[in-house]
Amino acid sequence: MPSTKSFSARSRHAAVVTSLSALALLPSKAGAAEPFDNEPGAASPQEANVDQRRYGPIRQKLADWNVMVAGGAMYAPKYEGSDEFEVVPIPMVSATIGRFTISPGGIDVDVWESSGFKVTVKGGYDLGGGRKEKDSIHLKGLGDIKGGALLGAQISYETGPLEFYASVDKTFGGSDGLQAVVGANISHNYNNFLFAAGASATFADDKYMQTYFGVTALQSARSGLSRYEAGAGLKRFDIEASVTYMATENWLVRGQVGVGFLTGDAKNSPITRKDTQPSGMLLVGYRF
Repeated sequence: MPSTKSFSARSRHAAVVTSLSALALLPSKAGAAEPFDNEPGAASPQEANVDQRRYGPIRQKLADWNVMVAGGAMYAPKYEGSDEFEVVPIPMVSATIGRFTISPGGIDVDVWESSGFKVTVKGGYDLGGGRKEKDSIHLKGLGDIKGGALLGAQISYETGPLEFYASVDKTFGGSDGLQAVVGANISHNYNNFLFAAGASATFADDKYMQTYFGVTALQSARSGLSRYEAGAGLKRFDIEASVTYMATENWLVRGQVGVGFLTGDAKNSPITRKDTQPSGMLLVGYRF
């Protein structure tokens, strides 16, 4: 069952990685028919042998690795707390080899799994992290926030269509901050469709909060915003829903919408222009 993680400006790329990696492990299209030799358009034995010699071993290896290739776009706030939106292209490739999932964001490793419980550790680069002053006129004078390396862990429990999870991510560089997420997902298969929905809460430490939502004396002088100290605590709630259509055994189309609600010091920050943060995503993927 694929996770549907929150689509904040910071985490949207990581969420796409997680979603696609999970989609690569979905069952094949229900009732997908295999071509018979006497069906129109079916490959002849000679053609099949040629294809097997030229492409068979490579394709089989890609299938063994659960390789997923996808592309699409996401509509989301320019930064967390923004009232301006942008369309972000999503090129994506991921592969799962045994307990290892490799993607542009790094590597996830399933270190333990038993009776519905699973523990995963991850390392890589915080794709959704960082912020540039030029992204919005409302960030003028605040300076850029760099991205950084990421180390994290997640524990989840799956029972039937339900999944509960809790994760902690530490960034090295940029904010040098820490975020924790607790949430739950539910999914349901119907014919060739997978419906999923989820809700989560995100907490952040004082380093992360001050970096993204605080305003220092120098930043105040440069930007005109009031000086602001942002402390640790609950940062936001998110709810989301998605529909995945398995068009064929290999091709899929996924649509997802979500909305986040900033709270506490994040909501009250002078940097925040709007505390309601909607987003949407549409992508087409091919899994081997």
